[in-house]
Amino acid sequence: MKDLKEKIEKKTKKYLRMLSEPYKLLEKADKLRKRGSGDIVTFVINRNINFTNLCYCNCTFCSFSRQDKFVIGLDVIKKKVKEAIEFGCTEVCIQGGLIPGADVNFYLSILDAVRDTSDHVHIHAFSPMEIYHMARNSRLEIEDVLEKLKSRGLNSIPGTAAEILDDNIRRKICPNKISSEQWIKVVTKAHELKIPTTATMMYGHVESWKDRIRHILIIKEIQKRTKGFTEFIPLPFLWKNNELGKKVKGSCGFDDLLVIAISRVILHPVLKNIQASWVKLGIKLAQAALHAGANDFGGTLMEEHISKAAGAKNYEFLTPAEIRDVIKRCGRIPKQRDTLYNLLE
Repeated sequence: MKDLKEKIEKKTKKYLRMLSEPYKLLEKADKLRKRGSGDIVTFVINRNINFTNLCYCNCTFCSFSRQDKFVIGLDVIKKKVKEAIEFGCTEVCIQGGLIPGADVNFYLSILDAVRDTSDHVHIHAFSPMEIYHMARNSRLEIEDVLEKLKSRGLNSIPGTAAEILDDNIRRKICPNKISSEQWIKVVTKAHELKIPTTATMMYGHVESWKDRIRHILIIKEIQKRTKGFTEFIPLPFLWKNNELGKKVKGSCGFDDLLVIAISRVILHPVLKNIQASWVKLGIKLAQAALHAGANDFGGTLMEEHISKAAGAKNYEFLTPAEIRDVIKRCGRIPKQRDTLYNLLE
């Protein structure tokens, strides 16, 4: 562990120097994107299902849990999945707040509801925080919980709840959430069980550039060992309607592009896919990110509540035709993919 920390510290200094010449960094990132993906920009037809905003975590950056409380029933989940299938979704992304006492059986019932409706849709569900939560409430090991979820239809896991993988920062912005070590344990256990995950980073609050680079380097080290991440998604902090937003107002647009660029440079070639989140960035800045190292535009979503609660003024939903048009206007070639980045056309 000491050797790894020294290795990350040394590389952090190297990448910090790159930020002193930002336009060269953007150019390098775009060249690496072209080398890895050509001019193809991928997207997925998916639907978000946020089943509850009840949560005991009280993260300072969260606006979603500060709205009127709700928990949707299994019948509603089935209806949403049915609508998603009829629309042509290949994926449903399912996440929610942390209901006190909810154990693994609660989460298995959600998977059963999806599988009662469709035996083929890809279930991308339950953050590492949710998995840790259900394991603790069920008094089970993480591995046991993951095996149960997989046996009932879970296909992959969203790598949210990562925020910044530094416990000093986590104590300031999400003190009731899992530690960096616990997040790493959940995703690496999932990878060992052949459950792929995404990786994320929420930036633009109390962290520094050094913290961002260290976070990305941790993701790279995990990927080198497990090859279990499908993509990396940098997520700018949205500051409206939350406690943290009273102190900080998020990143600037140029910083957003530099985060995409440094992610591409650091993660090349071990993690090919860098996503520009149009919901978080806005459509025009997401288009710009396609010239700064990003090769994926995310998904149609159909409904998106978490970013909207934090003040995102972008659409909750883009049709596949709209996404194709947005990508084409950047001089790129749109291609539909599935969750695991298999091209579907």
